[in-house]
Amino acid sequence: MQNGMETAKYTRGRSREGELPKGRSLESRNTAAPLAAAPEMASRRAWLEDFRHMLSSEAIDFERLRTRCFQGCPDGEGIRATCWKILLGYLPPDTSSWEAVLESKRALYHQLVKETIINPHEDEESDSGEVVDHPLNPNPESSWNRFFVDNQVLLQIDHDTRRLYPDLSFFQQPTPYPRASYSAGMEALKKRVERSSLPSQRVGTTRMGIINMKSTAKYSSLEKYYLPLKEGEEAHWEVVERILFVHAKCNKGIGYVQGMNEVIGPLYYVFFQHPDVRWKEHAEADTSFCFSALMAEIGDVFTKKLDSAHLGIGGAMRSLMQLLKDKDPVLSKNFVKKGVEPQFFGFRWITLLLSQEFLLPELMRIWDSLFADANRFDFLLYMCCSMIISVREKLIAGDFAEAVKLLQHYPPLDIHKLLCNAEEIRRFHPLKKR
Repeated sequence: MQNGMETAKYTRGRSREGELPKGRSLESRNTAAPLAAAPEMASRRAWLEDFRHMLSSEAIDFERLRTRCFQGCPDGEGIRATCWKILLGYLPPDTSSWEAVLESKRALYHQLVKETIINPHEDEESDSGEVVDHPLNPNPESSWNRFFVDNQVLLQIDHDTRRLYPDLSFFQQPTPYPRASYSAGMEALKKRVERSSLPSQRVGTTRMGIINMKSTAKYSSLEKYYLPLKEGEEAHWEVVERILFVHAKCNKGIGYVQGMNEVIGPLYYVFFQHPDVRWKEHAEADTSFCFSALMAEIGDVFTKKLDSAHLGIGGAMRSLMQLLKDKDPVLSKNFVKKGVEPQFFGFRWITLLLSQEFLLPELMRIWDSLFADANRFDFLLYMCCSMIISVREKLIAGDFAEAVKLLQHYPPLDIHKLLCNAEEIRRFHPLKKR
């Protein structure tokens, strides 16, 4: 398996199919320092040493850590992975408790996997050999009935995770820590899908209510570029699939919504890059809890029944447009005149935390600031506004189609400048409480 960032292979033009939907609470004041250009605080060596010192302390100064992370985390030594886990509330500031916390939570995740991935064959016969359950059992509590209901969710998750970052080979490579290492005998989820789905087409419904047929051919054609997996191996995308399936089973209020795969993918990638094998081998469990913590904060934008509410994606897009109006009234009026609505671009930007708009290394840098911010969801809107303002001349000069295309296929820009502009917008045009 290749280590490190695969920037040379990763291209911006990832396919997007159809319409994508829409830890602990950080209520303390935002103490993030003004963004400094990458390590000018003294030198790269001093920058790294500062993080090493903070993370090796018995009691981490959480506010100081947030301030440093807001300016960007170092790529190496597992520092970013560790910082994200602290910022998302998975690890406490008391480092002496980490071993016990990690052992407990990782054991809990493995138990959840065993409890949520149903094997209906186990309940088919009683101890006396009498058949007590079968695929046609109408009882809602039947293991077979729950198995078939689960498959409806699994089909969507499988479809999305198979195409996760298709230009990045990492997710197609085998993990050295497959499910068999802690759950022997458990059937691979992809095997259930292969028995339950047609290979050519499936019916899909977008958040806008549009029903269409979606071909899987263009995704399966990618498989020819990867080495086939051996018996007992599983790819990293299968690990992500399992995390999402368990999350959907444990959070039935929201379940699984298309696009969650784009949010969880970078988390898992960063956690698996940790150089310490004791952390790397538990990337699945760690990702599951951090993803759940993140969903606890941003889950409202994935909840369809809240689309029009002020807490849902509709309210978030209205706040973004109000922010744009306050910052740049001319561009805001230009949007209104051309009919450029936030649904055309802001829907995806906000729900997916910008994960489809930037290369993975750039996204990781953005998420450093996003996770470190005391009001991280507000900072996401400032960042979105910064992105719009940064291409204002082209937006004003172009017609409707050109403007929408530019926003849907955001051009390569200086990430540091975008982040600085977001901070400036926050300073002079703070969001009104939604």
